Amino acid sequence: MRLAERLSDVDARIADAMRASRRAPEELTRIVVTKFHPAAMVADLHRLGVRDVGENRQQELHAKRGDLSDLADLRWHFVGQAQTNKARHIRADADAVHSVDRIRLADALHGAGEDAAQLDVLVQVNLTDDPGRGGAPPGDAAALAEHILAHCPSLRLRGVMAVAPRDEPAARAFERLADSAAAVRGVAPAADWISAGMTGDFAEAIAAGATHLRIGSAITGPRPERG
Repeated sequence: MRLAERLSDVDARIADAMRASRRAPEELTRIVVTKFHPAAMVADLHRLGVRDVGENRQQELHAKRGDLSDLADLRWHFVGQAQTNKARHIRADADAVHSVDRIRLADALHGAGEDAAQLDVLVQVNLTDDPGRGGAPPGDAAALAEHILAHCPSLRLRGVMAVAPRDEPAARAFERLADSAAAVRGVAPAADWISAGMTGDFAEAIAAGATHLRIGSAITGPRPERG
């Protein structure tokens, strides 16, 4: 299946899931994650109408955004784990950062662009019992949101993000994320983004209220071998 066919197939499946959940198409943003794929694929996706692209690695985000600087209407979403010492570079290249999971990272992103336009950010929530996984504990999400609102005015808090664990049904995990999203909206009513759902579980994410999907291989195909 070619790129255009894979994109069309996924979009049809998304539309089916949205209808099943009685949700309007405009409630959802589909982000295509192009990790390890070349900038040429992003250009091809742009020609097919894609405007939201996700990257997991700062270096790759920087390189692709530079290569495709003529595509000014592309929106670049940083969706990977962010290191504090890369905050300045991430801030320079990302239009939205989905993985703010600690105060130090929020402060670093804010400090890297105090005089710049506001950066969209989401609080990442850890839906597992493993503290080593990325994301703030669900019970800490609202407090992190409060910190961003009070101390990081150059960041615009948009909502929450999470990755479903592999060892439980995605629907159950996304129910917990919906609870965290409600807690964040309790301190920031406008922060209504829920970034959830990837290639294997986007239908469950839609049913749980996701507003942003991060879909990779179902659209891009297998990641190329790295040398």
